Amino acid sequence: MARWSGWGAGPAGAGSTGGPSRAFLGAVLVGCVGVTVVFLTDGRYGPAAVSALAAVYFGLRLFGGLGR
Repeated sequence: MARWSGWGAGPAGAGSTGGPSRAFLGAVLVGCVGVTVVFLTDGRYGPAAVSALAAVYFGLRLFGGLGR
């Protein structure tokens, strides 16, 4: 059993299977980039910065720069 599998979720809970799939990370990365573009076109720079940071995070997770 994983050392940590979520908050009281048990052996089948969150994190027990090794984390998100590459397909999920890719989809979330594309979504974050899309949201960033929408915020930038609306002139909402604060939320655009947050979603851009999320895109960087998911990009690092997807391409192996962060985590497994």
